[in-house]
Amino acid sequence: MNKEFMEAMDYRHACKVFDDTKKISREDFDFILEAGRKSPSSFGMEPWKFLVVNNEELRKEIRPVCWDQPQITTCSDLVIILAAIEDVKVESGVPMRKFSRREMPQEKKDFYIGLYANHLKDTLSSDENIYAWTARQTYIAAGNMMTAAAIKGVDSCPIEGFEKENLEKVLKLDTSKYQVAMVLPFGYRINEQSSQLREGLNDVVEFIN
Repeated sequence: MNKEFMEAMDYRHACKVFDDTKKISREDFDFILEAGRKSPSSFGMEPWKFLVVNNEELRKEIRPVCWDQPQITTCSDLVIILAAIEDVKVESGVPMRKFSRREMPQEKKDFYIGLYANHLKDTLSSDENIYAWTARQTYIAAGNMMTAAAIKGVDSCPIEGFEKENLEKVLKLDTSKYQVAMVLPFGYRINEQSSQLREGLNDVVEFIN
């Protein structure tokens, strides 16, 4: 399994053009989505939604506001990862519901919600601050989804190159509830993978003993 994981890490690259004649099987795509769903998040809030855009006409509308990148229309499956805004606010009731998924006395739930509200006091003070926090969480899910895809021999490309406000308008999003964090297409490469360039382990790791 360790070998399989490292092979997937070597296989994964930012695929710039997908083979639009190839489709990911439902089984493999569900595996990728599950990797996102099961990802860890701060306080276990899972502050994300995975918007799967299969509508070809909508993809054509999306592409111009994503710097006209061909991945948008050539991929097999287009996932737009949304960062939650409203659902992480204490007053929404969602944090308490999520804490309550584990059986515990009410006093313990109250303790956790108090800890949550106090620790995130500044973060929860504005939608802008909330987005900065929840968007970071979505990157954990995105990383796991891309690795899961690579294990299945599926390519991906994390895209931050988009006009956020315009994309949200195209998607008709209620931005008080969700905002776009990342555009993540999946499919199969049409060109050879470019060389993977990384700094050496000793350049990026420092041990403090």
